[in-house]
Amino acid sequence: QVQLVESGGGSVQPGGSLGLSCAASGSIFSINGMGWYRQAPGKERESVASITSGGSIDYADSVKGRFTISRDNVNNAVNLQMNSLKPEDTAVYYCNVKGYSLFRKVFDAWGQGTLVTVSS
Repeated sequence: QVQLVESGGGSVQPGGSLGLSCAASGSIFSINGMGWYRQAPGKERESVASITSGGSIDYADSVKGRFTISRDNVNNAVNLQMNSLKPEDTAVYYCNVKGYSLFRKVFDAWGQGTLVTVSS
C-alpha cells in the first residue's frame, strides 16, 4: 500500500505564487514517474507537470515558464512551485506517483487533492 499526502495550496491573487508538496510513503521499492495533475470545475483532469526518475521534465504548455516541478528522491517527495498564477490556474491539484511496491507490483497512486484558487 502506497499513500500520498499533499500539502500547500490555498488562495492567492493573480500574479502571486504558491507551492505544493507531495510525500509518498508505504510499501515502496522504487519510484519511476512523479507528477501533478489538475481538474478545474466542469473540466477533465489534465497533466500539469511530470518528472521521471532520470530527471526528465515535461510541462503543459499553459504553465511553461511559470511552474517548476522538482523531486526529492531521498524523501520520496515531489514539489510544484507555481509563480505568476492566473485565474485559469484555479483547480484541484492532484499528486500522482508511479513505481513498484516492495512486492514488485506496479502501483499508480493519487493524492487526495488540494484546492488552488486564484482570484482578486
